[in-house]
Amino acid sequence: MQANDIPQEARFPKITEAGVNDLRRRIGVPITKTVEPWNYEATRDAIRHYANGIGDDNPLWTDPEYAARTKFGGIVALPSFLFSTSRIASGYCGGLSGVHAMWAGADWSWHRAVLRGDTIRAESHLKDLIEHQTRFAGRSFQQIYHTDFFNQAGYNVAECDSWVFRTDRDEARERGTKYTEAKGRFERFTDEQLAEYSKLYDAEQVRGAVPRSWEDVKEGEALPRMMKGPMTVTGFICYAQGWGGLYIRANKLAYHLQSNHPGLGIKNRFGVPDCPERVHWDDDFAREVGVPGAYDYGPERCSWLTHHLTNWMGDDGVLRRSKCQIRRHNTDGEVLFIDGSVTRKFIEDGRHMVEIDQKAVTHRGELSATGTGVVELPSRGAGR
Repeated sequence: MQANDIPQEARFPKITEAGVNDLRRRIGVPITKTVEPWNYEATRDAIRHYANGIGDDNPLWTDPEYAARTKFGGIVALPSFLFSTSRIASGYCGGLSGVHAMWAGADWSWHRAVLRGDTIRAESHLKDLIEHQTRFAGRSFQQIYHTDFFNQAGYNVAECDSWVFRTDRDEARERGTKYTEAKGRFERFTDEQLAEYSKLYDAEQVRGAVPRSWEDVKEGEALPRMMKGPMTVTGFICYAQGWGGLYIRANKLAYHLQSNHPGLGIKNRFGVPDCPERVHWDDDFAREVGVPGAYDYGPERCSWLTHHLTNWMGDDGVLRRSKCQIRRHNTDGEVLFIDGSVTRKFIEDGRHMVEIDQKAVTHRGELSATGTGVVELPSRGAGR
């Protein structure tokens, strides 16, 4: 179906001044009612499912016997696991009923490890609302939330600013220019290409128990390249299994969610209200919002960037900060390459830190995401 063939009644809600003004009044107000998180507790299974969802086989997250021999004494939650403990940090947003929301980035700081058995409580508020003019959908709004994460002892284990872009679906589909060259594009991989890509998976290494000392790291040195893909809808769903999604509900629970949020249910080809999240597995619906096809999740890609860092730093490293900015959608059938390099070494409050710049590009050379990470490493001078 072409854009101009879509019947008038199928047109989507628009961004309005009244809606924007209502959102601005919410800035700084604590959010006291939201959809419950996918995970309250960092159980062995919950941690393993999240790691599996991003293709991370680090035994520190998944192997109790291995983890018992580390300084933690047991399984640790990977840093990005906290996405599964807050719908707000993951992209659930209020206001502008029925207007599309696309998760586009996060700026994380971690203060304490989340250990197996920890329970997490998240507190969020709308931090800012910024207007943009975009190639994707013209006038759009960046909706930024701040979330603090606390464990059962009341310690603030992490915090993040995360943001979504609110976009006009009709504008993106009919007049957006960001994906002009990608519309209708399809290519089939050869066995030779797949064999070449597989070499990167075969070469992927988890640093693990071998310490990486701060003194041994040089500014300008490159991290090993990491690959994700070739992407499939199966892979996107695998991530949703570990992360929980935002609006995936069945039967009576779907009915209640859509009844409480009338702009949420968007009718499918049977005329049945369904969740907007199906852009991640439904090609036709993804094209209706202006994207060439079904695409990956934003928090998923942010988690891939942190996976790149935790593989490199080893068990004795600590990921302190990470900022990820999404630049384009990764659609079904694409391959992503993540590269990074050390840009700075410094000491902060007695901690030996390394700053790393990251860039993720598709197999076509298109910029997909950028990232910056700060890793604390053990120092030979300070002892392990």
